[in-house]
Amino acid sequence: MNLKFSLFQRRGIHLDQSELLCKKGCGFYGNTAWQGLCSKCWREENQREKQKQIQEDWALAERLQREEEEAYANRQQRTQSQPSITPFSKFEERKTKEKSSKVNTVTKFFIPSAKTPPKKDGGPFDTQSSPSPSSSVGRHSSVDSDHATREFIDFLKPLKSGREIFKQCRAFTESMVYKRDMGADELSECVQDFYQNLSERLQTQFKGSSDHVENIMDEVEKYMMTRLYKEVFCPETTDDEKKDLAIQKRIRALHWVTIEMLCVPVDEEIPEVSDSVVKAITDVIEMDSKRVPKDKLACITRCSKHIFNAIKVSKKEAASADDFLPTLIYIVLKANPPRLQSNIQYITRFCNPSRLMTGEDGYYFTNLCCAVAFIEKLDGQSLNLSSEEFELYMSGQASPHWPQATGASSCSPGNTALSQVHKRLDLLTGLGERQERVMEKARQLESDLIDWTDEVEQKVQTVLESFPPETEKASATTAGETSAAPSAIDSENVENELLPPPLQPQVFAG
Repeated sequence: MNLKFSLFQRRGIHLDQSELLCKKGCGFYGNTAWQGLCSKCWREENQREKQKQIQEDWALAERLQREEEEAYANRQQRTQSQPSITPFSKFEERKTKEKSSKVNTVTKFFIPSAKTPPKKDGGPFDTQSSPSPSSSVGRHSSVDSDHATREFIDFLKPLKSGREIFKQCRAFTESMVYKRDMGADELSECVQDFYQNLSERLQTQFKGSSDHVENIMDEVEKYMMTRLYKEVFCPETTDDEKKDLAIQKRIRALHWVTIEMLCVPVDEEIPEVSDSVVKAITDVIEMDSKRVPKDKLACITRCSKHIFNAIKVSKKEAASADDFLPTLIYIVLKANPPRLQSNIQYITRFCNPSRLMTGEDGYYFTNLCCAVAFIEKLDGQSLNLSSEEFELYMSGQASPHWPQATGASSCSPGNTALSQVHKRLDLLTGLGERQERVMEKARQLESDLIDWTDEVEQKVQTVLESFPPETEKASATTAGETSAAPSAIDSENVENELLPPPLQPQVFAG
């Protein structure tokens, strides 16, 4: 077994650990969704791009304004040289003023008035919203949302600033109703900005207690994402659903990929290994049922730990990173998790960034992203196959489970096991054919027995019908003889003469 693993390792999937880190060299884990950058560097890069775009837009606006002013000055010069056009120019100026006044009037409807009285504050943790459209989130919240709200309030009660934290989180959550038409990246930026600002304030308040701040941020994420789940998970403004269908179709098309092709150092014949593989598949599928990004990451972490345990038991030594990635790819191919891309994008957009940048959760999540990227770009070379074989397997015209002609590839470590499997499959096929023949003969014998029984009954009936008078006469004669025969009591017994005479009664004189 160890020899087979060593052979697989020489030609297996290899990923340098440096490829998991941010391309900027900051030391944090990168993400394929952020072009290999960590969340911090990606946000900084995104801000620079946006700032650059804003500057370009301002420059374009200033250039257009100068051109418009020059064109207007030229028109003014022409109108001064032509007095007959003056009335029309005044009419055009008056029309422009009226249009601007209408725009200002409409704009006032969307500007809050300074005379609006402030909202009266309720209890320390008033969960009821003001009668505004934003309260629809509270009215339509699910049972999970209400439960998360109660848990969040109970968690914040011992904190001095708990009331302020709850008010800010509730206000931000309700404000997201107005932003449901925004793009997913804009929604993610809003949430990440809120995380960052709140974390900085908590760091200032709880100096030297980073663990306490992390616990608070975890509860904030749980409360907010449970309430916003339906709004921000797989939004209609994205193509997440299309990506989900594409990766599911891709994984279904790769159903023929064997554990030997991926060089997975796992022996599923060992009961403990098989149990770990099943648990890993269950955990990665369970990820879709969770609402909070932290809970989804916990499923990925449990799945990864089961994988490491399966490798350790199979190899009887500690697992390496080169063993983990191909095994994770194998688990994803066997599980085909529902809405895989949507879950990855949801975690990427709305998870606490510090959790993705460091720690075991970030490491395992980065490996999952790499596994999905590998599956999307999987080709024959990755599986040590020729392009012709890969295309035949993908089209369904051939399968690695079918017997193949002996050739150069027949000496590979997996062919011995495959040949044994093929022999057993052929034996099972032969047994199935023999069973079909036996069943056919049994059905034929049953039919012959039924026909023989019917034939015997017909012959007996024919014989009975052929001799009915003789049978009746014999029966009548036998009955007459029986009635004429004397009974034993009435028959004369010749031996009675030899008996002594009967006693006669005698009278004695008294």
